[in-house]
Amino acid sequence: MIDIKNILAEVIENDASDLHINVGMPPVLRRNTELVELDFPPISNEDAREMLLSMVGPEKFKKVEENKDLDFSTSIDDGHRFRVNAHYQRDTLAISFRVIPNQIPNIDNLHLPPVVKELPDLPRGLVLVTGHTGSGKSTTLAAMIELINSKYCKRIITMEDPIEYMIENKECMIEQREIGADCPSFASGLKHALRQDPDIIMVGEMRDLETTGSTITAAETGHLVFSTLHTINSAQTIERIIDIYPAGQQNQVRTMLANTLQAVISQTLFKRVDEPGMVPCIEILLCTSAVRNCIRENRIYEIPNIIETSRRLGMQNLDNSIADLYFQGYIDREEAIMRSSNPAKMEKTLVPMNDFDVVQKPDGVMAQ
Repeated sequence: MIDIKNILAEVIENDASDLHINVGMPPVLRRNTELVELDFPPISNEDAREMLLSMVGPEKFKKVEENKDLDFSTSIDDGHRFRVNAHYQRDTLAISFRVIPNQIPNIDNLHLPPVVKELPDLPRGLVLVTGHTGSGKSTTLAAMIELINSKYCKRIITMEDPIEYMIENKECMIEQREIGADCPSFASGLKHALRQDPDIIMVGEMRDLETTGSTITAAETGHLVFSTLHTINSAQTIERIIDIYPAGQQNQVRTMLANTLQAVISQTLFKRVDEPGMVPCIEILLCTSAVRNCIRENRIYEIPNIIETSRRLGMQNLDNSIADLYFQGYIDREEAIMRSSNPAKMEKTLVPMNDFDVVQKPDGVMAQ
């Protein structure tokens, strides 16, 4: 039998972000966006069953067989932790692992816009970090919570599925609750968290109507609340939240959201060209009075234009972030053009660095 801990040790040694176990293939890891097969024999269905059983035990293994999906966390002897999803595909077990770094990165080292460091100073309201799976949302959230932990004496309650970064108490008193182990659901955890005297609440994900409603209510009652959504930009994030509600309640939730939302950080990761690793490209929406009016009056389509014209306030759209990172030498020109929202415009903006001694950056900033 193949020992899953030996495979996970290889993941750490290769500095990978993910591992995938599929029957009939060797283990496959993801390193800097690329998939690489490890030097192990193909995994049989019995191998996958034994791996999962060794990690979760018989009781949780039965849940996988009944529900066909299970989220949990695991660790290896050197202390490295992993977020895990076990599921079925083609009637065979499959397991996906995400590496959870042992140390919360310093927010100054994440290449985030300076305004992100100001958001943990907010006294109340809702801050959302959005992006596709694997875009670094959890890392950004953890870095902001850790910044609060180092600056203020607050009581922080997090609800996660599963707990990713283990946050040590510094200036703050922190409780981390794992869905399924410490509370049955996000909605249940939020309901009871309001009776536990929190200053700050972190909700791992706004998955459904009940969780979304409870999260907005927590922000309405004077708490600072952080959460995530699987959306790719600010306008889509706001529309997704509103669309979760029945039609008859959407006007009410627009008003609630306009009153509580403070900022949306939408991020995606790019492979670095200057050194191994990844770097985030980020859209920032700050809820000014103009943005709040757009939400309240259902003029969400105007928000991208507000972001474009409000860079002096700290807002930026994804394409501006992509251009900035290219001119700083972090990302590849072709990938920057391909992944922008307007490739034709981006191609004209990103003059190849070796074409001129001086090139024009967006908004008149000059790059040598």
